[in-house]
Formats: sequence, C-alpha cells, structure tokens
Amino acid sequence: MSEVVQPWQLRASFAQRLSTLYGTEVPAYNMLLEVSGEVNANVLRQQGAEAERLGSIDRVTAERHGAIRVGTPQELAEVARIFGALGMYPTGFYDLRDAVPAPIPVVSTAFRPVDSVELARNPFRVFTSMLVPEDRRFFSPGLGKRLSRFLAARTLFPDELLALADHAEAEQGLPQADAERFLELAVQAFALSREPVDRIWYSELEAVSSVAADIGGVTTTHINHLTPRVLDIDDLYQRMSDRGITMIDRIQGPPRWRGADILLRQTSFRALAESRRFREPDGAVVEGSLRVRFGEVEARGLAPTPVGRDKYEAMILETDRRAVSDPERSRAEHMAQVWREQFPTTELDLAQQDLAYFTFRINDARPRDGQPPTSLATLLSESWIIAEPIVYEDFLPRSAAGIFSSNLTSQGEVDTSAGEAPRDRAWMSGAIARDIADPSDLYAAQRDASLEQIQREFGLQKIN
Repeated sequence: MSEVVQPWQLRASFAQRLSTLYGTEVPAYNMLLEVSGEVNANVLRQQGAEAERLGSIDRVTAERHGAIRVGTPQELAEVARIFGALGMYPTGFYDLRDAVPAPIPVVSTAFRPVDSVELARNPFRVFTSMLVPEDRRFFSPGLGKRLSRFLAARTLFPDELLALADHAEAEQGLPQADAERFLELAVQAFALSREPVDRIWYSELEAVSSVAADIGGVTTTHINHLTPRVLDIDDLYQRMSDRGITMIDRIQGPPRWRGADILLRQTSFRALAESRRFREPDGAVVEGSLRVRFGEVEARGLAPTPVGRDKYEAMILETDRRAVSDPERSRAEHMAQVWREQFPTTELDLAQQDLAYFTFRINDARPRDGQPPTSLATLLSESWIIAEPIVYEDFLPRSAAGIFSSNLTSQGEVDTSAGEAPRDRAWMSGAIARDIADPSDLYAAQRDASLEQIQREFGLQKIN
C-alpha cells in the first residue's frame, strides 16, 4: 500500500511548484525572492531571536500568499474544492467594490489553513476574487448578460482535477501517484495560457476595469501574483529600487514606526508587460502584450482584536483628514504622527488594552507567593504570565485595493446612480456551500484556549 501524502504536504508542494512556475513566467519575481532572502538574513543577523517573534525564519522564508481571480460562484466553488484538498479553507469576506482609491468589481475571500499547527507547517494562502457581473454600477444590463454568458461557457478546471481534489479532501490525503497527478493538474490550471485573447472583447471589459478584463476577457485563469514575506519591507523597497525595479509609489498599510506592528504592510513592483497573443476582428492572431501581473511582497504584524481594528480604522480616517487639511505634509508624515499620538508602542500595552490578540502561558519566573490575580492586565503587569503574539494571517481591503489600483492600466468608470448587487459573507458561503470563517473568531479561539489552560493551572474560576 502506497504512502498517503497528507494535505499539508500537498499544500507545501503546490506552493513550491507554483512559485517555480511563476518565476518562469515573471522573472522579476525571482529577483524579489532573492532580495527578500537578503533582507531576512540581514534582519536575523541584527536582531537574533527577536526577528523570529512572529514566526520562525524557516516559516517566513517558505511563506507565500497567492492571488487568483474567477468569474462565477461555480468557479469559486470549484476553487474551494481544490484548496480544500490542500487543507485550506475560505476565511474572511472582502468587498472591493467600494474600495479606496479605486472601486474594483469583485468580492473576495482567502483560502488558508485555519489551525495554528497547520499554519506553522505551511502557511500558504490564496486571496481569491470573484467578478460581480450583476453589479450595475460597473456593468450595463447588456454587458453584464454577455459577460455572464461568456463566463458560463468556459471551463477553468478539468473534471479529473476536481475528482482528485474531492477524494483528497474526503480521505485527508492521496496516494503518491494520485498526489503527483493532482499537483500536476493543479499547477497547470493556474499557468498563463497562450490561447489568443479576443482584443475587442478584452478592450470592452478593460474600459470598465482592468481587473474585469483580466477575469472575464479570457477563457482561463492564472496566478496573478505570488507574495513572499519579508521582515523589513522598507529595506526591501529600497533594495529593489536600487536594482532598477520600478516599485509602486508607497508601502500600503500601517506606517513604519518604533512600536509594535499590527496587521500587514504591502508593496509591489509595477505590473510588467507580458507577451500575449491577440485575435483581431478579422481573425488574424498577432503578438501583443498586457500588464496585469505584478510582484507583491508583505510584512506581517500582530492580529488586532475588534477593538484594535476599530482603532486602526479610526487612525486611518484621521490620517486622511489631516492629509486633506494640511497638504504641505506628506500622507506618510501625517500617518506617523497619528500613530505616535494614538497607538501604544509595546506588546504589553496592546495586550492589557485588548488591542491585539495573544496567547498566554505561565511565566516560569512568576511570583511564588500569594494567590494569582484574576485580572488579565494584572497577571501581565505582575509577570504571572507571558503574552505571545498571534500573527495576522489575513488581508486588508484598502491595502489590496491600493496595490490593485497602482498596477491598473484602466481605472474604469463607476455609475454610482445604478443599483448594486448585495454580497456579503453569508451570500458567498451559500454560493460555494461552505462556511466562511471570521478571522477574529479564529484568533479569539487561540487566545481563549490559552487562557482556559492558565485558569486550570492556577485554579481560577475566570480571568477578566
């Protein structure tokens, strides 16, 4: 009997093979990996063990998040089956149709491991966006109907791949030969196609949005970007620029500052012209190019609680307000000032004020006399327990939209007077027949499990 390849092993192999494929398609991605490695090694030399506070260097080095785009709920459901075989589950709902600085006609979720052990084994994630042809702010009734017909007529994933995916998810793995075939088909499904693109159809959709054209203007899908994780994104930005790579104008997300980092910071090199074949109105097939794929990189911080997330959003709004009222200073300067004024600098403060998620463990050097307090803040301040940060595993809609916008060849137009198509997490969950996890629930479960363990060991009824 052949050895079963487990979901996490399938996931790790798929991520590595996809990275190899993407490197052949977008050679600048290989430079991004090289520079990321240089930066991470430098941070590790400078900071030692502190550099691994949000994940071991092995995990950070292997870490990737991919991005793909599909057109219909059926296609999204098929993607869910493929990633289900890899132990990756839909997590979070993101609506980019009202995004700043540019609305994008998609709703998204992320497929990722949800268990901390699985994340430690391989934290591969895929941010997956789905077009909304029914949204009349973007698509007229006629164009929306033609787009829906086009999408319904295509097949993104072969039946053999989907059957293997279902078997792998049901049995929690595949025999070696089946695993190899599954991985081969899965990687092929996300390779850039050489099939000619109908120039007129693509251009019509591009007038709405470059993202709409990338999804609905072709008969296949592809990996849109593959993102490594870096420990110093500012250093990487400068090193890439020094190598002559054109980066987008800024790093998205929170500012660089002296305090604890939350959420994630992202940037990318600009989308590069890639050779594509086009079918002209007279039927001729000619060589041309498109700019739709870019090289994104990210630095991850702590996962904020709902309270912390609300504070973050309020600080972003305050930054926007100051940038408008005082345009002489850059937005980055305003943001840094807001952070200095309003956000705690230490992890201890974040834990005591319930602004970020942590797991907790008993301190071996804790006080030995007296009864442990029942207040979490006091347990921390008196060193009865130690807080260990939970890394943010998810995404920021505004940052994603900012990177998309910085790489779009067409911002398109939005008719704000037209009706929209309501979409939310419950709708998407029903459309793909799978529960979509709320990221905060996952982080809270980790925190609560650690607190329950401390309660048992200290004999406390409740930690407040």
